[in-house]
Amino acid sequence: METYTVQNAQKSLDELLSDAHKGKTVVITAENGWAVTLVPTPISAKKSRKAGSARGQVWMSDDFDDPLEDFADYME
Repeated sequence: METYTVQNAQKSLDELLSDAHKGKTVVITAENGWAVTLVPTPISAKKSRKAGSARGQVWMSDDFDDPLEDFADYME
């Protein structure tokens, strides 16, 4: 485990991020007694969305907008 102060971490942040990505434990400490650990987290690639891409895959019945029988009492 490697420990760095905030000032030292700011100077070599790229290197510390690379080390954390490789599995090394990197701890950054502050003068007020707090400490944090850099942990690599995978980020999934988001697929780009395109309007109309589900065309033909969604079906809606002809009576979709008709009132439901269960709500007949409330419609009066």
